[in-house]
Amino acid sequence: MLITAPDPKPILLVSAIALIDSDGRVLISQRPVGKHMAGLWEFPGGKLGMGETPEAALIREVREELGIDIEESCLAPISFASHAYGDFHLLMPLYVCRIWSGKVRARENQVLRWVRPAKLGDWPMPPADVPLVAALRDLL
Repeated sequence: MLITAPDPKPILLVSAIALIDSDGRVLISQRPVGKHMAGLWEFPGGKLGMGETPEAALIREVREELGIDIEESCLAPISFASHAYGDFHLLMPLYVCRIWSGKVRARENQVLRWVRPAKLGDWPMPPADVPLVAALRDLL
């Protein structure tokens, strides 16, 4: 029997970060109106640029989106998501970071919330982020 594979979807590489504050809370960000999956909550991060590592993308993204500086040595990978959306496949490593410079602030008009790990499941998230919540809760 010959099985043919469906048309392959492009793979989108995105890295995400779980910033953990001194009270053990995790930062989540609401996707703004006009973006795909607007209104859902996610871990901050973003797409990798051409030739960019996941760590370099996070350092760049948190500086742009949150106004903070992080060092690569402070990033600890804990899990990843692999999820098929309608027209692409998302591959997203999740890193934890407890140390950064500067004050977290929304620089792109996004809504931010610090949430206790046990309450992360109460916030509606994109399908790819949902399995990361369990991994993060297990760690914390």
